[in-house]
Amino acid sequence: KKLLKNLVISAKCHSFNGIKILIAKAEVEDFVIGLAHLTHTLSEIEHPDALFSVVKMEDRVHIVGRSNVAQVEINKIVAHFDGGGHAEAASATVKNGSVDEVVEKLLFIINKEIRAPLLAGDIMSSPVKSVISKTTIAEANHIMLRYGHTGLPVVNEGKVVGVISRRDVEKAMRHGLGHAPVKGFMSGNVKAVQKDTPVSEVQRLMIENNIGRLPIIDGDRLVGIVSRTDLLRTLHGEVQARHKIVYNTAGKTKYYNNISDLMRRSLTPSVWSLLKQVGKISDGLKFNVYAAGGIVRDIMLGADSLDIDLVVEGDGILLADTLAAAFNARVRKFEKFGTAEIEFEDGLKVDIATARVEFYEYPAALPEVESSSLRQDLYRRDFTINAMAVALNENNFGNLVDFFGGREDLQYGLTGMIRVLHNLSFIEDPTRIIRAVRFEQRYKMDIEPQTLKLLREAVNQKVLDKVSNARLWDEIKHVLKEPRAAIMLERLAELDIWPYLFPGVNYWETEPVQKRLASSMSVLKSWGFPEPTEKWLPYIIAILHWSNEEECLEICQKYNLSKRQSEKIIKTVSNWQEIISLMGKLPMDNSSTINLARIMIELSRAAYPVLLSILEEQRLRDRFRQLLNLIHASKPAISGKFIKSLGYRPGPIYREVLEALWEARIEGKVLNEEQEKDFVRKYLQQHKGKN
Repeated sequence: KKLLKNLVISAKCHSFNGIKILIAKAEVEDFVIGLAHLTHTLSEIEHPDALFSVVKMEDRVHIVGRSNVAQVEINKIVAHFDGGGHAEAASATVKNGSVDEVVEKLLFIINKEIRAPLLAGDIMSSPVKSVISKTTIAEANHIMLRYGHTGLPVVNEGKVVGVISRRDVEKAMRHGLGHAPVKGFMSGNVKAVQKDTPVSEVQRLMIENNIGRLPIIDGDRLVGIVSRTDLLRTLHGEVQARHKIVYNTAGKTKYYNNISDLMRRSLTPSVWSLLKQVGKISDGLKFNVYAAGGIVRDIMLGADSLDIDLVVEGDGILLADTLAAAFNARVRKFEKFGTAEIEFEDGLKVDIATARVEFYEYPAALPEVESSSLRQDLYRRDFTINAMAVALNENNFGNLVDFFGGREDLQYGLTGMIRVLHNLSFIEDPTRIIRAVRFEQRYKMDIEPQTLKLLREAVNQKVLDKVSNARLWDEIKHVLKEPRAAIMLERLAELDIWPYLFPGVNYWETEPVQKRLASSMSVLKSWGFPEPTEKWLPYIIAILHWSNEEECLEICQKYNLSKRQSEKIIKTVSNWQEIISLMGKLPMDNSSTINLARIMIELSRAAYPVLLSILEEQRLRDRFRQLLNLIHASKPAISGKFIKSLGYRPGPIYREVLEALWEARIEGKVLNEEQEKDFVRKYLQQHKGKN
C-alpha cells in the first residue's frame, strides 16, 4: 500500500503527439512482489493512454508498462532496456542506474517511438471541386456527373457557406428546377475543420453528425475535403474507439511502402538510370513526377514491362522537352491533351502526361481531358492494378502511391484479382470489357465477383455496339498478340462478347484450330521458320477459316484492314481446304510436292501455323515440313530492287514477276542468281510485248 501511495503521489502526465502517458516512480529498500498488479491498479485509477512504473528495489530499477491504446506498444519501448512482453503489457530490469536516469531515457524513447497522429490535411482530397451560391442546379448536376462526386461545397470568396448533395440536386432536377441557384437548396449548417485537426476528431464529427463529407479549411479558406471513403480507406475498414488516435506509418496515407529495391531488381539498368534522371530533372523544374500504370503493376509482379508511362503534377510538355534535350531524344507533343512521347536513340519510348481527369460525355465516347491531381489521374484508369504509381523525385524515390487498393488486389488469394474502380467503368469505356479478359488471362487472375457482374450487365446492355470499330480493333489486336490469345478468345466467347467482335462467326467451329496455333508456331520456329511479322494475323485467319469470301471481306472492311492484309486472309481462307485435300490424296513424290508448293507460294507466311494446326496426322505434318523446306530453299535471291534497277516503277508487276520466278526455282528451271536475273529480264520483255 505504501508503494502504491508513493506511485500515485509521484505520477506525472506527459503528452506525446496527443497521447497521454503517465510516469510513476518510487524507491524502496527491499524487493516488493506485485509491481505489475500495482501498475494495473494505478492505470484504473488515472485512466491514461499508457502508464510506466519505474521503481528501484535493492540494487536494480524495475520498469513495468501498460498500454490502453494501439499507438503505444510497450514491448517495443522496454526492448531498449532488454525487456520483453507484448504490446499491451511488458517489463524490464535495469542494473546500475538511478530512477531519474531511467525515467529520462524512458521519456526519450517514448518520444521517439510514438508517431504523430494523422491529420485531416494528410487524408483530404485536394484541390476541391466547388461551386458558388449562384451556380445553377443544372450546372452542379453536370459537375457531379463529370467528377463522380456525391456532394459539393458551396463557396463565396473562398469561404465555405454551404454544401449541396447529389440527392438535393436530383430532387430539384426532377421538379424542373435546373435553372435555380444552389443557394436555395444547399445545407447552410456547415461543419468544417482546420487541416491540422486529428483524424480521430474528423471521424467523431462525421459519425455524430451523420455527414458524408467534411470541408477542410486553412483559416477561412477551403483547401480540401474528407469523404467517408477517405476516412474508411485511412482506417482500413476498422471502426476505432474514440479515444484512439489514428496514425500513419509512412508520413502520408497514399505512401505506404517503398519499392525502390524491387524496382532496381526488376528494371533494366538503362531504365533504372533513366527513371533516376527523370526524378532529378523534375526536381529542377519543381514538378512532382511518377511512373504510373502498367510499369508499376509489372514491377510488383516481377514481369517484364516495355511500357513506361510518366505522370507529372506540373507541365508534362515542358518536362518532355527538357528530357529530350538532356538525352538528345526525339519528342512528339500533343498540346491538346498535355501529353508527349519521347523516343530515345536506343528505341526506348516513354509516354509523358500531365496529371489529368477524363470525362465521358456519353457512354463509349472518347474522353474529354483537363488538368487534375495525381489521385484523379489514377482514378480515370481501368482497373485497380493499373491505378498505382511510384514517386520518382529524389526525396521520395520509390514511394508507392496506391489510393485504390491495387497492391492488395495483385496479392489477393492465390492469383490476384481484376477490379474496376467504380460501377460505371464499363459503361463509360466498354473496351475495358475486353481488357478485363486480357489481364485476367495474361496474369491468370480472377475477375472480382462484383466486377464480373458489372461486366456481364454491360454486355447485356450491348454497350460494345456503341464503340467505334477502330477502338474495338485496337483491343482485339492486343489480345491476338498475347501468348495466351486462344484462352482469351475462349473467355470472350464464354462471356458472350465474341458476337460483338466477330459477328456471324461461330466461335466453337474455329476453336480447335485457335487452341493449336501457339503450339504450331513453336513447332514452325523449331523447324527454322520465324513467326509472322504481324503476330495477330494467324489468329484472324484461324477465326475466319470456315467463313466464305464475302464474310471474310465484311470482317476485313469492318476493321479497316489494308488491301494487302485482306488479300492474305482471303487467299488462305479460299485455298486451305484444297491444299489439305491435295496433301492427303497425292502421292508423296517430287512432282506432287512441286505442284503443292506452287499453290503455297501465293499464301502468306501467316497461313503456315493455321495449316499446321489443321493437320493432325503425323505423315501429313511431315509432308508439310518437306513442302516448306522446298519453298524456303527455292526462294529467289533477288528482290524488287533488281526490278526497280531495270527502270520499272513499283506496282503489281513486281509481285507477279517474283512469284513466277519462285515457281521456276521450285521446278528447277532456274538454279542461281544470274539465271534469276535473265529470267526476270525475259519475263518483263514478254510482259511489255503483251502490253
